[in-house]
Amino acid sequence: MGLVGSVMMLLLLLYPLRKRIGFLRRAGELRWWFRMHMFFGIAGPVLVMFHSTLRVGSLNAAVAFYSMVLVASSGVIGRFIYTKIHHGLYGHKATLQERQERLGLTSGAVKSKFHFAPDIEQRLAALEAYATNSGRSEMIGVRRFAAVALRAFVYRRQMLRRVRRLLSAAGAQRGWTRDEVAVRQGVARQRLDEYLDAVKDVAQFRVYERLFSLWHVLHVPLVYMLVICALVHVVAVHMY
Repeated sequence: MGLVGSVMMLLLLLYPLRKRIGFLRRAGELRWWFRMHMFFGIAGPVLVMFHSTLRVGSLNAAVAFYSMVLVASSGVIGRFIYTKIHHGLYGHKATLQERQERLGLTSGAVKSKFHFAPDIEQRLAALEAYATNSGRSEMIGVRRFAAVALRAFVYRRQMLRRVRRLLSAAGAQRGWTRDEVAVRQGVARQRLDEYLDAVKDVAQFRVYERLFSLWHVLHVPLVYMLVICALVHVVAVHMY
């Protein structure tokens, strides 16, 4: 089990090599390599854990074991972040523009529903511009996402009150029944909620995109550290 698990973890390096070495780029689709990378990244550490019986008898074994746990944990975190900025688990990387188009933030359809309240349209447009603007001083963008979420919460309450007043006044002028006014208010509330959720989703996308870049910088050195520790452990066991 220790041998098979170690070989599996060594084969993990084939995935980054597949992306960087010329002749390997033609060796099958990248998504299949990624599936292999994830399978070996789970099965390999599990076999090694059974091999160790969850005990470490030496400093060398402890370094190798906890290096493996660190890399495997890093891989699980990376897998979670990966799904947030890619189309599915094995899809290509999404872009901010694709996310905006999918959420309807480029068509103006939601804002056009509030044509009767130009001030609301302006505030929605300003919030969208703030959410999609990349602040150079913000390395990750968590602060911007938190600010967008807070503004969306405050805007929702203020805008709903404004919409209710405007629709009630319009209903009085046009002779709408109370039920008709309530239906129109419900539709406006739903549109507003959908739009604000979409704006927060776009701001969140930027956070995950930057987190994934930082995670990649950390994960790759950890993998190489694991390989070195595992090789030293195997050599030390067979020599001593």
